[in-house]
Amino acid sequence: MKLEKLLCMKGGKGEGSYANNSQAQALHARSMLHLLKETLDTVQLDTITTVETPFVVVDLGCSCGINTLNVMDVIINHMVKRYETSGEIPPEFSAFFSDLPSNDFNTLFQLIPPFVNYENGGVNVSMEECLAANGHRSYFVGAVPGSFYRRLFPSRSVHVFHSAFSLHWLSQVPESIMDKRSPAYNKGKVFIHGANEATINAYKKQFQTDLGCFLSARSKEMKRGGSMFLVCLGRTSMDPADQGGAAHLFGTHFQDAWEDLVQEGLVSSEKRDNFNIPVYAPSIQDFKEVVEANASFAINKLEVFKGGSPLVINRPDDAIEVGRAFANTCRSVAGVLVDAHIGDSLSEELFLRVERRGTNKAKELLEKLQFFHIVASLSFTT
Repeated sequence: MKLEKLLCMKGGKGEGSYANNSQAQALHARSMLHLLKETLDTVQLDTITTVETPFVVVDLGCSCGINTLNVMDVIINHMVKRYETSGEIPPEFSAFFSDLPSNDFNTLFQLIPPFVNYENGGVNVSMEECLAANGHRSYFVGAVPGSFYRRLFPSRSVHVFHSAFSLHWLSQVPESIMDKRSPAYNKGKVFIHGANEATINAYKKQFQTDLGCFLSARSKEMKRGGSMFLVCLGRTSMDPADQGGAAHLFGTHFQDAWEDLVQEGLVSSEKRDNFNIPVYAPSIQDFKEVVEANASFAINKLEVFKGGSPLVINRPDDAIEVGRAFANTCRSVAGVLVDAHIGDSLSEELFLRVERRGTNKAKELLEKLQFFHIVASLSFTT
């Protein structure tokens, strides 16, 4: 099955769901709000003659938790203030939430608050008052399923694109990684971390191809004067074999748990070798090269931002809690892929071993499992 028909964060509201294991992403996103607002300040406001056209905001890779709604509120609230400060009447706002078709949009829809109109009994109220209305929204909502590596929206229709914690996911596992005859065959591993040069180059090439496709699609969809705010897992090392925080999530205890299944005879080594996490954490240079080659966007800001641990722990001295949080974090982002590859029963066995290993290495996990993010503020130039 094609990856885009399968890949998604773990849906629902269970213990291993993304909705219940994305608090760290919320904390990381909150710490970057000043950078997001700086990007929003570069967006060209529509004039009074074009105010009848809705202001369109898109979150790409929205997933199924509350985080996407929180960031949408921030974006629209900030743009309303910009309009009101400039003496312009704010337009209507349309917010589109986009992810792969396999995403649990139902859980997301259940979190969306009801719409409140700008008019109240014929009396005008400000957009800002609507935004402040507890438990309500003042923008129209739509969902767009599909891969953000292709076109999703009409030409020149979007003012602001936002994408956080998604662009490190590749559109596919490079074909050479799965070919036993290829020097890039990732034997004995399920992730790029510590792999050979041919494997690393295959992952890097796939990332650059995907990001190039992403930028090309957005360059057709974005309105002139629009901007993008992008965040993805990154690395500080120039060596792509060192995948930083992603390595500690997928390249150590998670990978060792697969080896446990092989050694116990529950999974064949070939079955293990045919599973690879389609993630690449780029360096700033990796990212910059693709943006500059595309030439449709000016770089306002491009930096590495320390996000911190993906684990949210109430009792850091409780090794059992740390191990469980680690397993749930792995399951929330990779569980669907594992389920599809080895089935629910063996998947449960795998994550039990991930939890056990995480418990045994709790102190090390808390110290070393730290995420760095590539943060890019881009403005459309052509």
